[in-house]
Amino acid sequence: MKRIIAFVAGVSAFVFSACADDRPCTFEQLPDEAKAFVNSTYQGVEVMYLTKDDDIFRPDYNVMLTNGIIMEFSHSGSLKKIEAKKGSISPALIPEGIRKFVDMHYPDAEYVEYEIGRKTYEVKLSNRLELKFNSAFHIIEVDD
Repeated sequence: MKRIIAFVAGVSAFVFSACADDRPCTFEQLPDEAKAFVNSTYQGVEVMYLTKDDDIFRPDYNVMLTNGIIMEFSHSGSLKKIEAKKGSISPALIPEGIRKFVDMHYPDAEYVEYEIGRKTYEVKLSNRLELKFNSAFHIIEVDD
């Protein structure tokens, strides 16, 4: 009996995860915090596409702008990730502790990706380095 229950639970989990899919949505469907971020940071830049990850409990939103910037927002509207497919990300979007480290050690590098984790921050630089910082903005990993 335990095996049957475990099997049914496993199949159910698979079905629910398979149902989670990115679906197109409108700018008005974004959480207010995400709309405010896009409007203030990239004022005048058009949205190329916008999708909502239809996760049952916590949907995420993906926004791509016509200038090649891709952003991922959580269900509450907070920024999770920003990436520049062409060009770079404004240093003003990067926390000061990370900027100081990068300016000191890699002064010619530009930011091409910035990701906010639960307890870490990651940046990818134009020189192909990936830097990982803890919540106090101390470097914990360098990957080339």
